[in-house]
Amino acid sequence: MNSEGSVGTALVHALCQPLTHHVQQYVLLLLSLGDTVGERHPARELLVHAATVFGNLQSFMRQELDQAMATQALWHTLSSRLRDVLCTPARRLLQDSQDIPVTVTPLRAERVLLFDDALVLLQGHSVYTSDLKLVWVEPGQDGCMFHLLTPEEEFSFCSKDPQGRQWPVLCFPVPPQVAWQWKVTQAVCQTLRGKKDFPVLGAGLEPSEPPTCRCGAYTFRAEGRFSQATYEGEWYWGRPHGKSGGSGAHGPDARGPRLCSRGTLKWPDGRNHVGDFCQGLEHGFGIRLVPQASEDKFNCYKCHWQEGSMCGYGICEYSTSEVYKGYFQEGLRHGFGVLESTPQTPQPCRYTGHWERGQRSGYGIEEDGDRGERYIGMWQADQRHGPGVMVTQAGVCYQGTFQADKMVGPGILLSEDDSLYEGTFARDLTLVGKGKVTFPNGFTLEGSFGSGAGRGLHTQGVLDTAALPPDPGSTRKRQLGLGVFPVENRWQGVYGPFQDFVQAGCPGDLQEALLGFHVQSSRELRKSQEYLCCERTHPEDHAGRMEDILEELLQHRAPEALQQCLRKALNNSLHPLGKLLRTLMLTFQATYSGIGANKHLQGLAQEEVKQHAQELWAAYRGLLQVALQCKGQAPEEDEDAETRELHVHRLVLPLVLPSFYSELFTLYLLLHEREDSLYSQGIANLSLFPDTKLLEFLDVQKHLWPLKDLTLTTNQRYSLVRDKCFLSATECLQKMITTVDPREKLEVLERTYGEIEATVSRVLGQEHKLPMDDLLPLLIYVVSRAQIQHLGAEIHLIRDMMAPIHTGGLYDFLLTALESCYEHIQKEDMRLHRLPSR
Repeated sequence: MNSEGSVGTALVHALCQPLTHHVQQYVLLLLSLGDTVGERHPARELLVHAATVFGNLQSFMRQELDQAMATQALWHTLSSRLRDVLCTPARRLLQDSQDIPVTVTPLRAERVLLFDDALVLLQGHSVYTSDLKLVWVEPGQDGCMFHLLTPEEEFSFCSKDPQGRQWPVLCFPVPPQVAWQWKVTQAVCQTLRGKKDFPVLGAGLEPSEPPTCRCGAYTFRAEGRFSQATYEGEWYWGRPHGKSGGSGAHGPDARGPRLCSRGTLKWPDGRNHVGDFCQGLEHGFGIRLVPQASEDKFNCYKCHWQEGSMCGYGICEYSTSEVYKGYFQEGLRHGFGVLESTPQTPQPCRYTGHWERGQRSGYGIEEDGDRGERYIGMWQADQRHGPGVMVTQAGVCYQGTFQADKMVGPGILLSEDDSLYEGTFARDLTLVGKGKVTFPNGFTLEGSFGSGAGRGLHTQGVLDTAALPPDPGSTRKRQLGLGVFPVENRWQGVYGPFQDFVQAGCPGDLQEALLGFHVQSSRELRKSQEYLCCERTHPEDHAGRMEDILEELLQHRAPEALQQCLRKALNNSLHPLGKLLRTLMLTFQATYSGIGANKHLQGLAQEEVKQHAQELWAAYRGLLQVALQCKGQAPEEDEDAETRELHVHRLVLPLVLPSFYSELFTLYLLLHEREDSLYSQGIANLSLFPDTKLLEFLDVQKHLWPLKDLTLTTNQRYSLVRDKCFLSATECLQKMITTVDPREKLEVLERTYGEIEATVSRVLGQEHKLPMDDLLPLLIYVVSRAQIQHLGAEIHLIRDMMAPIHTGGLYDFLLTALESCYEHIQKEDMRLHRLPSR
């Protein structure tokens, strides 16, 4: 080089010319060698191919040098500020609007520069740069117009000059579009592939159309919810769009394989969102971590989203150690949900019930662990409002009308010793105004009540001591909540999502959002990327699973197979019916376990179990209709009330009763505690009798005594032998406590009656039908020897839960006989005390 030449020009010659000359010599050498060998020479084809490859390399180098020279020339035409922004060593210019003019709307860009990694629009001092990985080319109606989509903007390119003439199309193997559209399309393809076309631009073997579904990262600049947030994940036509799990691109005309499974949003303030997106918004399952003001404290939302806000089922763990599991709508708690705080919090509390736009509203149960109270009733605007029942840990119950969290006006109060107050209350649940107190011994106090300056209750009224002690049956009738909260309206927030799921045709992709899911709760929020992962207990392919579920229902419609099918479904936590049953179990335990185990709530619980059985049968019928519709079969006709009642008690109630039995039977035990205590004392006294003495005491006719069953040993008398008579009937009756199904309990009772008759027939040597006068003493004997605990609770639960079809039939007769035995045994204690031997 000499002093007049530039260093840049010298470097170009020094670095490029030898290589260019070298490749050119190879091309000439290979062509000459090809002319030397004959047409049929074995090396002829190999030489031609080698010459073609080196020729392509020559063209590729020429193209690369042209782009480099054009790029170098471009930097000299730009201001120093623009050069600082745009100039990078590896960037190459592919097209300049000064060479082929183009009009861009709505921006009206002064100049358009297409680089191999970005599209740049210059307008005054503003520079708009779009990463080619996130640029989509959409052809227009004619060949002169096309659109470019970017994550935040959309531009229209018109490649006509001011006179309206169309510019010539480049002569490359691309679709017949204008040069700009072709150049941008090929540049996007090269950027996504991460390599340049060889031998020349657009001539590679890869498809010339870029995929509409692709992965990339972008930081949003415009104002809005995503401002300054960085999204990394799958895109579709310029919008975040991707569903976790599964395969295949999304969208009506998506092409190519999936590139990634879900998207991630990160804000500068520490918020993170991982999940599904649709058309640029959070849509589907997603997890959001939101930092709180205090250090290392976060709220974590594991929810279903719809069009950018939480909608459907979700589990939210708050920095306050509270956990919400339930439904959302437009980002607010709405529908059924459970809000629970940990026992370690200063004021532990749990609410199970309905929500409306973020506030407790409708029917709900709140348990205040600190005060030892449970409220069952109506809510409005996050306050107890309307009819309600309050149960305390001390056994005191209130029922009345609440306003702004306080009970006011008329109501009733039941104490643990069965004292009853009927009258008005003040806002602090003190007795005020006119009222009446009925004491357990039957005394009544009626008058005006109030609280004076000192402590205690002040009253002025009439005390009536002439009344007799009330019958225990009247005390049992003091059931709270009956008629106040219609059973069919209590848990519509639980039934509703299932009904919506069925009416929508049981879509698999909505199964989790409408029926819920289960995740392991950490109970301790932490700042961790792992916390943005969520292991949900759900099948990998919802759609396929729902098809299997519906198909199974169609194949098990016969009565014998149907109950087995229902049992399998209800025991499966992933089956829609199983999910529904588990949610109903949760509401039942929240209402009637612990503090709620109060005898005055037995009627409320009993009708709730029956209602749940009816709703589960209706849910099965709904699934069956969807299954028939999917197969193109005619739907089943609607059932009449009698048929529906029969199916509920025969098929569903025996299957669901075990799920509620523990809490329900506890209420029966408490309600019949006094009678069962007398019964137990009677059983204990009768157990002291040997067999023949007890038969004699119960006035059983001697010709019916099974003395042949009594095997005597040395120094034994009949009067000393115990537990030998009617042993088969006794052992049969003891099986009553081995099942929770009312029908099976009645069948046990029927077999016990059969065993008694069989024993009597064997004693008499002929078949004998027992009249009621003979049956009752024998049945009392068998019941006393069976020693079934809490028989009163058993009898009343059977009567309340047995099918109406049995009313007035054989089972009703046998149950009435057993009830008579129960009452006789309670009275035997008084009879024994009158015996001379006592």
